[in-house]
Amino acid sequence: MTTMTSTFWRFSSTVLTTFSLLGLTGAAAVDSKNQDVELRIGIVQRFGENPKVRLELEPTSGDRLQLKFTENNQPKTLLTQNPVKLQTVMEPLPQVEVEEVVVLGTYRTFETAEYSAEKWRSQGIKVEIAQPDRWQVWAKRDVYSTPLLRRLLFQGVQAAGKEMSYINTQILPEVPRVTWEVDGNSYSADNLEISSNKNLIRVKIGENLETNRLYPGGMTLQPNAYGTYTLVNEVPLESYLRGVVPHEIGTNAPNAAVEAQAILARTYALRNLRRFVIDNYQLCADTHCQVYYGWSGTAPSTDRAIAATRGMVLTYDNQLVDALYSSTTGGVTAYFSDVWNGEDRPYLRPVVDTPNEFWDLSQKSLADENNFRKFINSQEGFNESAWNTFRWNRETAIEDINQLLKRFLEIKNSPYAKFNTVEAMSVVQRSRSGRILELAVKTDIGVFSLEKDEIRSAFAAPRSTLFYIEPLNKGTTDLWGYAFIGGGLGHGVGLSQTGAQNLAKLGWSNSQILQFYYPGTDIKTLSSQIKF
Repeated sequence: MTTMTSTFWRFSSTVLTTFSLLGLTGAAAVDSKNQDVELRIGIVQRFGENPKVRLELEPTSGDRLQLKFTENNQPKTLLTQNPVKLQTVMEPLPQVEVEEVVVLGTYRTFETAEYSAEKWRSQGIKVEIAQPDRWQVWAKRDVYSTPLLRRLLFQGVQAAGKEMSYINTQILPEVPRVTWEVDGNSYSADNLEISSNKNLIRVKIGENLETNRLYPGGMTLQPNAYGTYTLVNEVPLESYLRGVVPHEIGTNAPNAAVEAQAILARTYALRNLRRFVIDNYQLCADTHCQVYYGWSGTAPSTDRAIAATRGMVLTYDNQLVDALYSSTTGGVTAYFSDVWNGEDRPYLRPVVDTPNEFWDLSQKSLADENNFRKFINSQEGFNESAWNTFRWNRETAIEDINQLLKRFLEIKNSPYAKFNTVEAMSVVQRSRSGRILELAVKTDIGVFSLEKDEIRSAFAAPRSTLFYIEPLNKGTTDLWGYAFIGGGLGHGVGLSQTGAQNLAKLGWSNSQILQFYYPGTDIKTLSSQIKF
């Protein structure tokens, strides 16, 4: 954005918000003896979104739950050995309420949303990052707190050409209200703290309580920014890792690969504590952060790797690295800027994913379409060659492409969402690692471009942005659809989980694996010298 009305600027206030690790500063957040910190993980992020979904908390055998909440302005504590059954009911409001927020952008990933948020802040606009479903950047609600301020902001944003921004207005005749039952008695309060003597709580959730997992630590049920509730697990870092590593890399992976994953998972958690500031917790429990299932699915193999690497993190220049990793790179890793906007990290750069490099990117850049097609049709000699996600060819009919692309554009609030059919698509620009930077789409109402990681949101077929397309006629004169021919699963930045397993089988250590995927980095034990 390059221009803004002077009226808007008068309403832009300066708010300085500092976010320090776990509300503490520097080394005070780290237990110097155990290299452990307390994390807040949103394990159920939007309870109440579907009123049919029930939630049940149970103590383990021989234990009991302690519940703390406020009732009639008085603190209250309950103890029970029985399950606590929670549900949400729609409570009519005395009068209809209007909730509004200015949505400045909608994105596939936190990384893209964060870059957008920084751009808005550089223009003097106070923003916050939310995740009602997809990631969004909102105008900060406590700054733009009246209809007048929101509309003045929106007018300025529209005048600056930001067509995909909009005001999300909801008319609320009723709202979800959480209630719970303990030993036959019913209670209701917006905040509920749950703990147990053994620091273990079983959580069941679903319409039929079909999901059943055991979590270490305590819990808090609290309201979020979307009118629903979040169940937050308060858990020490090392305990958290026991619920992450087995689900990220598996329990049968070679030991060195599991150790590398444990170091990365620890680093990733500490580097990403800012993600859910808007909702007063730090990380989620799915692939938008790291998959975390509590202690359901723990295994001796992953526990040993976590213990062997206790407190170890990956650093560059004495700072925690951006510990990005994905399932399968497709044979070459990517720059950060190949996938997201923002500054590149010196340790995240293209690495040909082979034990003995046979493709010189300096001589045969994958930005060249001919080089790229030759590379993507090569299958032997890569760390990932044996995996079914290494190479793929998926055909999609034009009707399905139209439907998926329209839905994506509607979510983005794009004016091109009104198109009827895609007439042609072509790759405009690739990065040196072969990732598509820009894909042009011609429709009956005009041509627009999709960029970087949003391409994976717009279509179901590509599993990564490492692909090329071929139009298909299927024996007719009309366009039937497209073949998406490519490789990899995920963003392709940093470590390949499948590639790391092959290197471990070849005898590489965890440090060698991490140096391969993150050149110039060092493994260090958490201390006050490491910058968060």
